[in-house]
Amino acid sequence: MPLKKTGRILAVALVAVTFASTSSEALANGRAPGRGPKPGSQGGQPSGEKKGQEIASKITYDLTKNGSGGSVGAVTPVGDWTPPPCWFAPKYTPDQYKAWWEDLWSYGPDEAEWVKKSKKKFGKGAPDENFHKDDTGKGYWWGHFINRDRMDETAAWECFSRDPWWVKKGEDPKVEHAISPKILAGLAYDKIRVPDTAVSMNPNGKQTVNLPTWVWLNKARFKPISVTASLPALDMSATTTAKPVSLHIEPGTQDAEVFPASGDCPINDDGSIGTPYVKGKGKQDPPCGVTYLRATTNTPPHKLKATLTWEIAWKGSGGASGDLPNGTFGTTTDITVQEAQAINR
Repeated sequence: MPLKKTGRILAVALVAVTFASTSSEALANGRAPGRGPKPGSQGGQPSGEKKGQEIASKITYDLTKNGSGGSVGAVTPVGDWTPPPCWFAPKYTPDQYKAWWEDLWSYGPDEAEWVKKSKKKFGKGAPDENFHKDDTGKGYWWGHFINRDRMDETAAWECFSRDPWWVKKGEDPKVEHAISPKILAGLAYDKIRVPDTAVSMNPNGKQTVNLPTWVWLNKARFKPISVTASLPALDMSATTTAKPVSLHIEPGTQDAEVFPASGDCPINDDGSIGTPYVKGKGKQDPPCGVTYLRATTNTPPHKLKATLTWEIAWKGSGGASGDLPNGTFGTTTDITVQEAQAINR
């Protein structure tokens, strides 16, 4: 059998095999179902990237207004909300997608030339030789993207439902999970970092049985923060903002009285939480605080947990906006409680 004909048969067979495969390895590499890399290549990226071209759609993040430093951390969403595991968006220009397919089909010695000349389609979604090159600048080949920070979530498989398809600029992609300001807002949420909830206390250090401990947070430290996620290919963006709204105190023992009784200290009009202790108020009940009723003599310190709740909302391009679940972030402090000491006069 002539070499060229043999090569074509092998190419068709290989494409058929790759289309049949939807393994977890494909998910891990971010490939579409059955898109195996050329033997010897790294990962599943198209040759277009190897030649210096980039995938058309990459999300960028502005973190300049995010929390920073070694003591920041991610908030825990209230409820069962999770960031978007995957989405569809512009992925290739015509040239990039053509290069992707040439890389996929170049298994034999002459397949690259054969692909250029062929007008046939091999497998579901495989484009003809034109690849919409005549429409360059008028649209993109759309495809799936995976949130690589959430690779353990099986929900990411929802975006493996189809191969790349052509979408004109301004046209509705008509697919679930199409990129939107709301999806960008969810991705920005996942990158929000807030400062730890190390509270100020008086007395500072060892606490005394039956003596109120005043607790507060400085307004200068706890202020709104935000992250902006943008998709330049579609001139789309969303800014997700988190602002502190309340502090919850857990004394770490049942032998304690919390103020207020719910343990929820609301934010003040000036942005602070609680009230700093002022001399002469040592026996008054604090607006935010705790009174320990038993000493920790010969016992481990109590674990005072202070959890700050952050209210989260977003605004996006085109006037889109909405709320996202509140997030919490807490800090635990060891508290040693001593017996009240008699004063000799």
